[in-house]
Amino acid sequence: MIDWKVCAETRSALGPNFVRILGYFREDGIQSVDRIEEAMRANDPAAMVLAAHKLKGEALQLGGLQLSLTTETIEMTARACVEHHETPDELIELVVALRPMFEDTLAILEKGASPLVQERQPTGFGRRFG
Repeated sequence: MIDWKVCAETRSALGPNFVRILGYFREDGIQSVDRIEEAMRANDPAAMVLAAHKLKGEALQLGGLQLSLTTETIEMTARACVEHHETPDELIELVVALRPMFEDTLAILEKGASPLVQERQPTGFGRRFG
């Protein structure tokens, strides 16, 4: 779901601004998913293109590989629908899966970015000795 190498490179490049950028990703992502869903309900593939393109790029920059691939498929299929004057019916399953995928991706990225989240060895009960 996450390309951790890309995520680490972006985090390194952004330094302390990484958490702020994740906040923007949250806000922009919610808006993009809303717009894609609205466009699906309205059978408006043209409206899907820009929102999917934006979400694809932001997800890719943060390492959200599965989300970026899914939004790329939505974007390219919606472009083809516009060119062929068709409705985006074939995208219904991807659009339905998009919000949970976005939320899962965001949760994983935020958990990894939190300074409070640290991998620790268990102590006391349940600690494995080997």
